[in-house]
Amino acid sequence: MSDGEKNLGGAGAAAAGGQGPTAAERERTRPYAVVPAERATGVPEPASARLTWTDGERTLEYEARAAHCEVRDDAGVLIGRMFSLSYVVVDESGAPDRTRPVTFAYNGGPGSSSVPINFGGIGPRRVSTDGVRHVRADAAVVDNPHTLLVDSDVVFLDALGTGWSVLAEDADPKKVFCADGDADAFARAICAWLTENGRWSSPLYLYGESYGTVRNAVLMRLLGERGVQLTGVVMLSAVFNIAALLNPGDDLYYLGMFPTYAATAQFFGKAGAGVGEDEWFDRAVSFAEDELAPALLRGDRLGEERERAVAEGMASFIGLGAEHILAHHLRIDLLDFRTHLLESERRVCGRLDTRFCSDERSPMQSYDMWVAGEDAADDALEGAWVRAFRRFCADELGYEGPARYLSNNYDKVNAGWRWGHEEPGLGDVETPDVSLDVAVALRRNPTCKLAIIGGRYDAATTWWNVVHDMSRQFLSPELKSRVSWYRYGCGHMAYVDEPTLAAMGRDLHEFYEKR
Repeated sequence: MSDGEKNLGGAGAAAAGGQGPTAAERERTRPYAVVPAERATGVPEPASARLTWTDGERTLEYEARAAHCEVRDDAGVLIGRMFSLSYVVVDESGAPDRTRPVTFAYNGGPGSSSVPINFGGIGPRRVSTDGVRHVRADAAVVDNPHTLLVDSDVVFLDALGTGWSVLAEDADPKKVFCADGDADAFARAICAWLTENGRWSSPLYLYGESYGTVRNAVLMRLLGERGVQLTGVVMLSAVFNIAALLNPGDDLYYLGMFPTYAATAQFFGKAGAGVGEDEWFDRAVSFAEDELAPALLRGDRLGEERERAVAEGMASFIGLGAEHILAHHLRIDLLDFRTHLLESERRVCGRLDTRFCSDERSPMQSYDMWVAGEDAADDALEGAWVRAFRRFCADELGYEGPARYLSNNYDKVNAGWRWGHEEPGLGDVETPDVSLDVAVALRRNPTCKLAIIGGRYDAATTWWNVVHDMSRQFLSPELKSRVSWYRYGCGHMAYVDEPTLAAMGRDLHEFYEKR
């Protein structure tokens, strides 16, 4: 997720003499891709190809299709056209199995396209990774032995304003670039795809990553309210309580970060020698809950002696000196940790995956917001993913997409995002906690199953926080049995790590088989 710095403005300042902007001026100042509300053109024609996937033992014939789903409101007015890249297993005659599951998958941001989860993770093709090292732009693209296509047809959707998805000219971005408007657009696109492809008899799944899990949470409830029953939902690198994640200064922020700091320090040999990785993480969780949480709660009432004892305990876990921790009164934010853990080596840790690192910044680059946005884990892979996706669409599908593909559009979509949400049972809230939406959806549909996946090295959406959020919903034992938890030795984009990808493939196969 990326913090926005400014809101979107209108179509442009009024011209001299009080007249509105001309059509040419609107075109020049338009900040995101749009199409006229009722024009039939504006997006390329769909393109498809019949392809073969194999892992050396199994073979699947499938159709890959690039197209757009029309997103229309209840009155039929066009809101936008959402780009989709779907993979559907077919038989010898080219017909799909309409009883096979269909999974709708996407990344988050807000402002991210679905390329990472597709060509990085669960699609039938995948860019080969190289541990925690940066990959070359021409990295090999191979059949993904752990693709979700084995268990489900998959439809990757780009949020409006990202990728090749476009807003209608008359659409109000403020009604789309927000938690409820975003979920509404996805619900409409999903229903449109199911109708156009005759797949209403298929078991339906959602698969979201990062902000995509916020989208999932709202969609679980919203689709149910619209009579669309889900079979299962996969939450990868989940975030539910937005305030705890985005607001350094909130005690839940520091508690959630602490186990991830400890895992990172162990990875770089700064702490945890001789202890298993999972055991070390669990010890850090226990310290956070039993020692750090009461200390943070007491603030300046803690007392110097106790504060020092907690700081020394923290230092033994996270690889920073006790005096440094004391100077921050036990509250170490992520930027501080990333820039100080490897300071003696003049290196900076990543955010999405703290195992990735890069050279420290120039002393002249002192703007903290810029430094916070620099992330070796993102730099290492995104370019190769986008290149593989573009090559696939052009060379194998013959899809003539626009020259620019917005793999992310954070400066427009994220910067203008409105975080308010109509929270079930609470009404309008400024910063949502969508674990309430998840709980409501599960209570209404106890046949739905939920998978929550995360990694020890994810500092963007920390594991402890989502566990904490769900524990406050007080689900019955029956509903708790519908929730499967998977914690791996990976970062935010779990599929970057090949051992994790293999384990996740096995676990999700069992999850999809679960009744």
